[in-house]
Amino acid sequence: MSERKVKISAVRYANTYPFLFGLAESGFYELADISTDHPADCANKLITNKVDIGLVPVASLPKIKDYRIITDYCLGAYGKVETVLLLSNSPFDELTTIYLDYRSLSSITLVKILAKNAWKRNFVWEKTDDSFDFSRLDNQKGVVLIGDQCIEFSERYKHKIDLAEEWTKFSGLPFAFACWAANKPIDPNFLEQFNNALAIGVNNIPAVVERYGGDGIIRGEKLYRYLTENINFKLDENKKKAIKLFLDHTKQI
Repeated sequence: MSERKVKISAVRYANTYPFLFGLAESGFYELADISTDHPADCANKLITNKVDIGLVPVASLPKIKDYRIITDYCLGAYGKVETVLLLSNSPFDELTTIYLDYRSLSSITLVKILAKNAWKRNFVWEKTDDSFDFSRLDNQKGVVLIGDQCIEFSERYKHKIDLAEEWTKFSGLPFAFACWAANKPIDPNFLEQFNNALAIGVNNIPAVVERYGGDGIIRGEKLYRYLTENINFKLDENKKKAIKLFLDHTKQI
């Protein structure tokens, strides 16, 4: 009987293209069962043991039993990320209600941390689901939106606040939205291969853009700028400090 393949859940947005490129170029799809999901689904699959490795929102880490961060890479930003936004048609000072994108716990938690500690504001928080219309809102209402749709929908709103930029203003640190985590010990040789596969994509952004730049909402030169200027993939010491600080604040939310 052949050994069971390691199951991996990756995020389906443009920010993950370099990882998917590296996994494909390295032949990793032959070594593992790889699916692409919304960030919240990546976390749920890891929490419920449906996968062994996931690219999960950092806010989900405490919910994963015996979690371990396993690679040198993440989805992070130094300053503006452009795909985690608070959007509204009313000035920020007039907002009373904020709708929360159901697809990422990190972004939901981040806006609540900023409201409490940086903005000193109280809002009515409203949940959303897959039937919610993120493209329009009444006055005095805002919406936290993540992913590729930010590029499309932000043009329909008069006001936008980049949550990664706000975090950096507040903390002096970059932000890490998601990292690669496992819920059990993984063979070290496999992890080394996995880390090296991710590096292939991170170190070859022009080839990534050539592969994926004709698909999706973020295309061509805009995709190149996004992957080189907005997303920062290295899980460095500052991002590790940011994760610790973020999780400390999460306990108070």
